Amino acid sequence: MDITAAVAPAQGQPFALRRLRLDDLRHDEVRVRLVATGVCHTDAIVRDQVYPTPLPAVLGHEGAGVVEAVGSSVTTVREGDHVVLSANSCGQCRQCMSGDLSYCEDLFGRNFGGRRPDGSTALSDDQGPVSSMFFGQSSFATHANVAARSVVAVDREVPLDLLGPLGCGIQTGAGAVLNEMRPHAGSSLVVFGAGAVGAAGIMAAVVAGCTTVIAVDLHDSRLDLARSIGATHTVNGRSGDVVERIREITGGRGVDFALETTAVPAVLRQAADALAIRGTVVLVGAAAPGTEVAFETGASLTKGWTFKTVIEGSSVPQVFIPQLIDLWKQGRFPFDSLIKKYPFDRINEAFADSGSGATIKPVLTF
Repeated sequence: MDITAAVAPAQGQPFALRRLRLDDLRHDEVRVRLVATGVCHTDAIVRDQVYPTPLPAVLGHEGAGVVEAVGSSVTTVREGDHVVLSANSCGQCRQCMSGDLSYCEDLFGRNFGGRRPDGSTALSDDQGPVSSMFFGQSSFATHANVAARSVVAVDREVPLDLLGPLGCGIQTGAGAVLNEMRPHAGSSLVVFGAGAVGAAGIMAAVVAGCTTVIAVDLHDSRLDLARSIGATHTVNGRSGDVVERIREITGGRGVDFALETTAVPAVLRQAADALAIRGTVVLVGAAAPGTEVAFETGASLTKGWTFKTVIEGSSVPQVFIPQLIDLWKQGRFPFDSLIKKYPFDRINEAFADSGSGATIKPVLTF
């Protein structure tokens, strides 16, 4: 069938709307009519080839839509179901079999390879194949053949045009806190970078019962929003010694938990230096391959601190995303306050606003 898609044509070039051919549905896939899809930083760095996916490509990995058809071996959803689309995994490796889908041994191939495992692509035009199956979905399109393991059935009563960001950015920040850190009630937590991922982390910290929640960012508008969703303190990174300010807020102890979303080495060092004894820092920000950071090892040795890297919130999307929706329905996880909607044909404007910080979480609507 013919579809309309936003194609990343070449490194660093704007997305271009084009007519493409979507191939026949495979036995382990679900055809989805997209209603909306989030814009994520990962799409931008792949467009710019910081992370390589063969171009031209249809990106997009925070889709939400309605199932139009299912492959013969798919039993998890049926025609007419409302779904959110998330990351793909093989389901067969040791990590997947242990429930650690985010750390699938074929993570890169299934999500960034631009092809199915058999080498085929779901999309093409008169010039030939177009990279598809980005995160198992390629949701910058009116329709997609989606890997069944990327599909999450959701409550039909919840507006689909809000739910796409749960597939990656919101899931990542919230899951890093709720699935990986698991802070105890009354603990302290700092988030470096109050964008969509960081804001989700702040909301999750409130859900977990943290009583000191600090947001660090360079934009006062983001810090204002952070307070509105539960941050007890805010620090502008340009205002002085960030680590010293965090120590002041925590009475000299430092924080129990730090979430680093920026992938800036100097900021990650600040996150580590701000920890209390036995504290934990979690990195979710995506840096360019080869990026390194230096940690002080003398005095920090006595702190017994932990450093973790986390992908996709260490979640099982089919379990965690419905949990986040339930929290939203209860008014305890107001992720919709981060969203600004754009018509699909304004995709490049949405990316520009995301890059400048004017919009925290753009969502494209079809």
